[in-house]
Amino acid sequence: MKALVYVGPKTLEIHEREDLKASGDNNLIRVDAVGICGSDMHAYLGHDERRPAPLILGHEAAGQVLSGPMAGKNVTVNPLVTCQMCRYCLEGRENLCQSRQIISMQPREGAFAQQLVMPKRNLVEVPHGVAIEHAALAEPIAVCWHAARVGVGALFCDLAEARCLVHGGGAIGVGSALSLRAMGAKKITIAEINTVRHGMLSALGDFRVCEPENAGEDYDIIIDCVGISHTRKAASMIVAPGGVVVHVGLGDSFEGLDVRRMTLQEVTFIGTYTYTAQDFCDTAQGIFDGIFGALDWIEERPLDGGVNAFKDILAGNVAAPKIVLCPN
Repeated sequence: MKALVYVGPKTLEIHEREDLKASGDNNLIRVDAVGICGSDMHAYLGHDERRPAPLILGHEAAGQVLSGPMAGKNVTVNPLVTCQMCRYCLEGRENLCQSRQIISMQPREGAFAQQLVMPKRNLVEVPHGVAIEHAALAEPIAVCWHAARVGVGALFCDLAEARCLVHGGGAIGVGSALSLRAMGAKKITIAEINTVRHGMLSALGDFRVCEPENAGEDYDIIIDCVGISHTRKAASMIVAPGGVVVHVGLGDSFEGLDVRRMTLQEVTFIGTYTYTAQDFCDTAQGIFDGIFGALDWIEERPLDGGVNAFKDILAGNVAAPKIVLCPN
C-alpha cells in the first residue's frame, strides 16, 4: 500500500508499505478520506515527542471495509482504542482511559495510507448517500461536540440567550460554532486571525466573524480552539462574570490565565480532550442527519499531494478550515 510517512521535522515522503491484514474482530479498511488535523501539523513540525519519526500520521478517517465483520460497509473511524475495563471506560468517559491508544501514535500507525485496521467497536456505519469525505469529519467535529456539550452543561444562562465566542477559525473552531448552533445557540462570534478565512467563515451562516482584537467582551461561553497563552489571556479577560471558558486547543502549555479575575468573578475553566464513544456516535449521526449544515468547507487533495498540503497549511495559504486527503 501507499502511505504518507513523517520522516523528520517538516519532512514527509510517500512510501510503499506492505498491505495490511485483519483478523478476529478487526476490520481491514480502504481509506477513502482522511483529514489533516492540527495535531498532525504539531508532529510535522517536530513538536510532539509522542510521535517520533518514522510514523504514518492521520486519524480522521473514513472508507470502505474490505474484510472483517463489517465487510462491504462504508464506515467512519473512531481512532481512540480504549481498554473497555477501567473506571473511566465503565463510566462512559473512554477519552480518559489511561491505557488508551490512538492511531497516528505508536503502537498504532495512522491513516495517511491506503489501508487501516480497526476493531469493530471503533467503526460507525455510514449510510448510503452520505459523502465519504463528510463522514471523515466525524472525528474532528466530535472533538467540538464534546467541548460544546461539556461547556454548555456548565452554563447558568439559557444557551439561546448566551453570547458565545469561538477562538480560532480552523476545523475545530468551525465545528465548535456549528455544534453550538446545533445545540441552540443564537449569538456566536468566531475570532480568526487569518483574514484569508473570513469570507469562507461568513458564508457558513449567521456567525459574526472578526479578528481577535475586535471580538469585544462579556461572553457567557468561550471555546478556545487555539490554546496558546495569548488566547487564554484574552479569554480570561473577556469572559463574563460567572461565564465558562472551554480549553480544547493544544497550542502550548504555559501562562495566559488571569486566575485572580477568574476566581473573583467565578469563571469556570474546563479542559476538554477528544470525546466519549457516545459523543462520536452522536456526532456521526448528526452528520448523517445534516444538523451541521452542508459541510462544504473542506478542500480535497490526493494522498500524493499531502507533502504540499502540509507546506501550504504551514504557510497560511489555505482558506479552507480542513484539507481532506483521498488515498484511493
